[in-house]
Amino acid sequence: MSRCVFLDRDGVINKDNPNYTYNVENFEILPGVVEAISLLKEAGFWLVVVTNQSGIAQKIYTESQMQACHDSLQLACAHRIDHFYFCPHHPSVTASLARKPGTLMFEKAIAKFNIDVKTSWMVGDRGRDIIPARELGIATIQIGHEIEHINKADFAVNDLLQAAKLILSKK
Repeated sequence: MSRCVFLDRDGVINKDNPNYTYNVENFEILPGVVEAISLLKEAGFWLVVVTNQSGIAQKIYTESQMQACHDSLQLACAHRIDHFYFCPHHPSVTASLARKPGTLMFEKAIAKFNIDVKTSWMVGDRGRDIIPARELGIATIQIGHEIEHINKADFAVNDLLQAAKLILSKK
């Protein structure tokens, strides 16, 4: 079985924008992300992004615009991210088991990459990222200064590079 680091996108990989990030020119990769992704990949982890992208259902942006951001990220990271799972749904438009805090995006990756949840991690910036990982038995790290106490992660750090170093120290 394989080890995986699941990554939320907005607020973990790129600067979060409450009005959505969907244009490549506004897709700002956070400091340390490229190095963190490289360290985790070199250590043998699958890297899987799991992201809610409800702006698609709300017709704020298109799947093609989102994909252009992902392509830009892959270019910056030397194509080290193994897969992107996204949920385009918004609860006001349509229900979806894939939308975090649902577990479907995780379950698809677990099946596709034969992932061992006991040796895998989820790095997110919100409780909705932590809930599905915890439900599946995946260790959790929350990034940022607004740590939610009700859905508290196993660890809290400031950024993805700190998360990567923590993960690598726990081998």
